[in-house]
Amino acid sequence: MVELRDPLAEPAARQTRLQTVDGIALALEEFGNVPGADIVYAHGFGQTRQAWLSCARATARAGWTSTTYDARGHGQSSWLESGDYSVDQLVDDLRQVCASRSQAPVVVGASMGGLVGIALAGQALDACRALILVDITPRWEAAGVERILAFMRAHPEGFSSLDEAAEVIAGYLPHRAQRKSPERLGSLLIPDADGRLRWHWDPRMLESIAHDGVSHQADLMQAATRIRVPTMLISGSESDVVSESTIAEFLHLVPHARHAVVEQATHMVAGDENTRFAGLVQRFLDELPSD
Repeated sequence: MVELRDPLAEPAARQTRLQTVDGIALALEEFGNVPGADIVYAHGFGQTRQAWLSCARATARAGWTSTTYDARGHGQSSWLESGDYSVDQLVDDLRQVCASRSQAPVVVGASMGGLVGIALAGQALDACRALILVDITPRWEAAGVERILAFMRAHPEGFSSLDEAAEVIAGYLPHRAQRKSPERLGSLLIPDADGRLRWHWDPRMLESIAHDGVSHQADLMQAATRIRVPTMLISGSESDVVSESTIAEFLHLVPHARHAVVEQATHMVAGDENTRFAGLVQRFLDELPSD
């Protein structure tokens, strides 16, 4: 267990950039400063590090150094000139972010970030101290993923305003009572040369990563069997990406893993029910063995 900090104190935030071995500059943001108590958050496809803002601040207030980063081709991180993205690149990026910390960190990965976390934890057994997966398993429900991809393929022409984008997102997430604020939308959209707002990720990634991810399923299943660090899967009760069968399969592959369900949450667990999600994360962290 780590030392609890003042829950009312806002943790200091530091923005840095990490150069990868293949020349990509990853945008990182760190909250808190506790040597030897590191967490790295890996976001889902089409998101940015801002998706983790509330949880990263909460764990920093609890005495951890919380690091979020934009995956390559997302947010403020570099885009590949070639447009030739792969899952292996994303795994290598996470490996380098983890290696840049003061010690092997806890990795929290949602969706794409979770798959990358599974691959890393199964390939490099000392790369992370523990693993928290958010609504993702090595085998996923194709219909749920296709629904997400359909949304991401829509509106290639972008949006005329933040209000228009907010309307589209509200239609995609009808269960959320509150719309995204202009500040939060600003991290997901960038103005193009024609003045329209487009998603803040490289559109060339979509089909290549989607196809590459499917081809990696067998490798991810094997990687899961090699995970030795403390592991927790947090799923949403209303998710269409994981199911009882894929969760049971994962728990068979990783028999020491724990599983918790967040009621009324969809695949976007942290965004749907952040308080309950953050509470589960903190409980898991509190129960980790001391080094």
